[in-house]
Amino acid sequence: MLLESLREYSTRLDLPPVMYIKTPIRWFIDLDSQGNLLGFVSATGPETRGKDRGKMMYAPHILRAYAIKPKLLADKGDYVLGLADEKSKPERVKECHRAFMDLVRRCAAVTGNKSVRAVLRFLKNWDPAGARLPEDLNPGDNLTFRVDGRLPIEDPDVQNFWAQYATPQEGEVTNCLVCGQKKPPAERNPIKIKGIPGGQTSGMALVSANAPAFESFGLKASLNSPICYDCAERYGKAANALIEDDATHLRLGSCIYLFWTREPSNFSIASLLSDPQPEDVKALLASVYTGRRADLEDDNLFYTTALASSGGRVAVRDWLETTPGDVKRNLGRYFTLQRLVDAGGREGSPLGLFPLALSTVREAKDLPPATSRALLHFALKGGALPHWLLYEAIKRARAEQDRQKITRPRAALIKMVLLSQKQNLAEGSNLEKLDTSNRNPAYLCGRLLAVLEGIQRSALPGVNATIVDRFYGTASTAPAAVFSRLLRGSQSHLSKLRKEKPGLYYRWQQALETVLGNLSSFPPVLTLEEQGYFALGYYHQRAANWEGTNSKEDGEETRP
Repeated sequence: MLLESLREYSTRLDLPPVMYIKTPIRWFIDLDSQGNLLGFVSATGPETRGKDRGKMMYAPHILRAYAIKPKLLADKGDYVLGLADEKSKPERVKECHRAFMDLVRRCAAVTGNKSVRAVLRFLKNWDPAGARLPEDLNPGDNLTFRVDGRLPIEDPDVQNFWAQYATPQEGEVTNCLVCGQKKPPAERNPIKIKGIPGGQTSGMALVSANAPAFESFGLKASLNSPICYDCAERYGKAANALIEDDATHLRLGSCIYLFWTREPSNFSIASLLSDPQPEDVKALLASVYTGRRADLEDDNLFYTTALASSGGRVAVRDWLETTPGDVKRNLGRYFTLQRLVDAGGREGSPLGLFPLALSTVREAKDLPPATSRALLHFALKGGALPHWLLYEAIKRARAEQDRQKITRPRAALIKMVLLSQKQNLAEGSNLEKLDTSNRNPAYLCGRLLAVLEGIQRSALPGVNATIVDRFYGTASTAPAAVFSRLLRGSQSHLSKLRKEKPGLYYRWQQALETVLGNLSSFPPVLTLEEQGYFALGYYHQRAANWEGTNSKEDGEETRP
């Protein structure tokens, strides 16, 4: 289905001519209609790794490794002009130039194109040894011809000739796996997939069987998965088009996710997942809750695939086929479950997928593909988030050495895991901000730790290491082992506040009594799920602390 869906998508694209791809052309060789050289004109384009590779334009393409295979009228300097450098083998360069000239001669004979004939006359008179070339022209640069200011590679008869030449229709015929028609299979993928994270810059094959280990049933090479030239080119160009368009792909760690629909649609998902804007999320939720069929597009199909690099090939890590309507409904739930106040107690902005995934690791390079995949599956397919995500988020919180034990993305992820389980769905509205009616002991213990931290920070402004830095791990797993000690320690801080800042003292004393009044005893051990509620209780109370102390009192900054 993947290849078939990509081929279908290609029919909606403004594709270049057959076996043409975007190529950086560094030089134009200007000729007159008689084939006389007018000069070399430099073509500039965006720099790649500090080097100007030339102007990007569609030009003939063919796959080649070490074999000598010229590209029609546009190729590197060794093919077009017979140029060599110190690393080149002179005889091979001559063969390359001879093959290029033979191809031009054949094109001129078949098409009768006057511009191609002018190029052929130029090549017959060309002498690489005695030529005067621009100093900065390198044998590795791509060159093409202009005749009287026009590009022969853009002529329809030249393009048709190249299509017939580069996609031979002779040989053994078999059913194409994509279109089902009986056609000769392509020997190799004519179009390489580029832009895969960690992949080769020249591109990689999506379908490949170039070693005996990949062959079966006595079938060799491409006959293991026979695909005709037309389908192979179309799915390759479709994949590259999706990768080039920011609206149809999303890079997450070692994978790139591609998104498209069977029929044309205005629904764009990549930005919603990577950098969701409040107004876009609001519009999405409105379309879901109104339930209008035209908005949901239940009659259309939505596709997602995850591609990665593996041993010089493209590996398909994931595939999803659903409807835009289902995706919108699941995205609505995804954004609803992550609703959470920010650290200052204000309404938080929607979070992208990457910040949520990153909250489980120390650095982006440590992010495993499974984390992003689980979040993306949840956003698109719904269901429940796996409990191991809760474990990773809580483990990361305990390991943090600064004040960012429970960041907003980490708290949101914990909340999403807890509430994505069926038995917890009813609690969604209660976990967006501080819930003073929540009597969950783990939640109350988290709140208590935030209150004790606030007391300490108010009594000792500028303190480097708080009780959270020292005791969060124990408090969140075995509250009974540590909270009695923390409460005793808070008495000296409260005493100091009573003498120096009575307003703050009464505020914190009341907060402490409120939490303790709802907590009959400290649990000896907290389960993984309870540790999640502890984290949310801590985050909610801390956000409320910030919200309630967002001004100076008694001449001192009192924010926790």
